[in-house]
Amino acid sequence: QMSVEENLELGAYPKRVRSHSRERLASIYDLFPVLLERRTSLAGVLSGGQQQMLAIGRGLMAEPKLLMLDEPSLGLAPSVVDALFETIVKIK
Repeated sequence: QMSVEENLELGAYPKRVRSHSRERLASIYDLFPVLLERRTSLAGVLSGGQQQMLAIGRGLMAEPKLLMLDEPSLGLAPSVVDALFETIVKIK
């Protein structure tokens, strides 16, 4: 029932990142421009690849030292998988 942006903001829950959550949000939108285009859409209507991007973006909002991904490409189209893994390499 939450929008893409609300989901991302939820990831900035830790107190240490709240003060600069707007900057983090902008960096997530830079990584995943499609999320910026869909920021007001309900997360449940996103494609599978977009939902994976949203999940990764939400995790990155907390500025983790380590982000563990369990089968991020499961059930995704090959073209989406390539784009997703390119972004994961950028994050690294």
